[in-house]
Amino acid sequence: EPYEGKLSRTVLRGERGSNVPDLPDFLSQKYRPENRDGDQSFLSRSFERHFNERPYLEHACYLFLTKTTKERISQQSNFTTLCRGFIIPKEIRDPEAISRFLDAVGQAESIIRESGLIGIRRLTTEEILGDEKTPGILNQYFTLNFEHSVNEDIKLDPGRMMIGDKILCMHTLTDLDDLPQQVGTDTRYERLSTDRSDCRLSFAAPVGLLLGCDHVYNQFIFLENHEEILERFERMGRNMNSLSQYSRSNAVNKEWIDLYLSEAHVGNLRSVRCHCNVMTWAENEDDLKRIRNDVGAQLALLGCTPHHNTVDVPALFWGAIPGNEADFPAEESFYTFLEPALCFFTAETNYRSSPSPFGIKMVDRHTGIPIHLDISDLPMKRGIIQNRNKCIVGPSGSGKSFITNHLVRQYWEQGAHIVLVDTGNSYKGLCELVNQKTHGKDGIYFTYTDENPICFNPFYTDDGIFDIEKRESIKTLILTLWKRENEPPTRAEEVALSNAVNLYLAELRKDSELIPSFNTFYEFVGSDYRRLLRQKNVREKDFDVDGFLNVLEPYYKGGEYDYLLNSDKQLDLLSKRLVIFELDNIKDHKILFPIVTLIIMETFINKMRRLQGVRKVILIEEAWKAIAKEGMAEYLKYLCAPVQAA
Repeated sequence: EPYEGKLSRTVLRGERGSNVPDLPDFLSQKYRPENRDGDQSFLSRSFERHFNERPYLEHACYLFLTKTTKERISQQSNFTTLCRGFIIPKEIRDPEAISRFLDAVGQAESIIRESGLIGIRRLTTEEILGDEKTPGILNQYFTLNFEHSVNEDIKLDPGRMMIGDKILCMHTLTDLDDLPQQVGTDTRYERLSTDRSDCRLSFAAPVGLLLGCDHVYNQFIFLENHEEILERFERMGRNMNSLSQYSRSNAVNKEWIDLYLSEAHVGNLRSVRCHCNVMTWAENEDDLKRIRNDVGAQLALLGCTPHHNTVDVPALFWGAIPGNEADFPAEESFYTFLEPALCFFTAETNYRSSPSPFGIKMVDRHTGIPIHLDISDLPMKRGIIQNRNKCIVGPSGSGKSFITNHLVRQYWEQGAHIVLVDTGNSYKGLCELVNQKTHGKDGIYFTYTDENPICFNPFYTDDGIFDIEKRESIKTLILTLWKRENEPPTRAEEVALSNAVNLYLAELRKDSELIPSFNTFYEFVGSDYRRLLRQKNVREKDFDVDGFLNVLEPYYKGGEYDYLLNSDKQLDLLSKRLVIFELDNIKDHKILFPIVTLIIMETFINKMRRLQGVRKVILIEEAWKAIAKEGMAEYLKYLCAPVQAA
């Protein structure tokens, strides 16, 4: 839950309990592109090559739960295992105590995992100790080499600690006087925020990924006996009260202690000890100075006074060894409550690629590193969305067509069938690229010009199959040409038109020499179907054949629009994975726009019904122009239903 509160202003040494340190490390890496020989297109290869060796910080986070003893948790830096001949206290050697501790760790692990907010898993022996090829976490920590298994000398000089050639630099948060008066779980990140939206990051984000150098951020929380701590505060408060007449500072300390105890009892808050430090390193003095300034500046963003620690670096380094947190010097910590202590935990990591094989390549907005993002399947699987519909909104010049070109190309490369309604020739280059890649087998671009007008053949299919969807689309097309929008057909006319289409399609199956086109359909209605209607004594008022042929005559050969439905390009759009309709020149045409709209509807519905198990995408550019037409608006409403969109 979001938290915002004050820190305690009292410092005491602890007793018994356990340590809960969190150790995130942030290491400089360079992006390595995906190399799939022969499997990537030119644009995909160029995309990966563009980001080759781009630097970024790689983040890993470890949580160590350490069991210790009452005496060990309160020891200072002069009593660590660096100064002793034995390491393990006899209390820890009790098998029953170890078993209880492991059970508690298992329960904590289950609670964190089942929350669904954080992923967590136990480290394996190989990950801790390493092997011949990969260093374990212990080797990485002792050598500050996170890629290769090497041995480094550790050098302890007055005021300086070195591991190999690396000079350590440690900034610590150990004194409440150096901390801000108030902390919270999150803060506003101005760089990615606007007047209308907030980008919220954790309170400690400035010392996480926002600190652009190799570093380890150690966070410690010491869980001790809460009741004993409050009793100590009570005794100290009484002592301060009795000594207040000798020093004004004792009276002030008494007020702080009373305030701390009141907040603990009223809010039922748990007392803990906390410590945080940022450990960085460099191989020369110039880099060390720059890094020291960067860390100090980032700590200042937290409202903290930067404290560059030089004396206690060996003890702090030793106490932060994975599994050795019991050796942490008690004098380097401060007392506060659990809630504000947790505010010093970093909550961000790098953007992670989606595990789904389907998706698009985007870029981390902080580091500029490519990531694989699934915005369709994975959100559906997790219940975040109920359909895969997408709406891209932005002012002119904001990059809507740019991101859509990027999305369409990658969807096409992953096998999706795409029907795109364009206004403005934004996708002509993409279509030409696909057409060249497939040697003319895909990438169909329909646009209207006087030299090359839009033309189709609604009666042609590559496999000769006319299912119910195909037949209905033909009937709707002819009905649109025949009747006006405000002139609904009678029931007799609907039946007659349906019979004409079905009989013509049956004739196509019987006569292999009959060329499917609107011309032959027109001739079939004027000859064979006219005789059939006379044999059935169909009255003229029920179906006027001559009136029907007269209205459709402009689309027959020799008519004004004879090119429209008689294309000699026997093109079956069902098998084409990228079909683009450019409607800018005909969006206001009373004849062409409704016909092209119907062709688009028929094309996509045909893909939806017949291409089972294949991803289909219909994309409407400048959608407000399309939905302004009643027929197209109803069609889009039908497509956007959750069941259909899935």
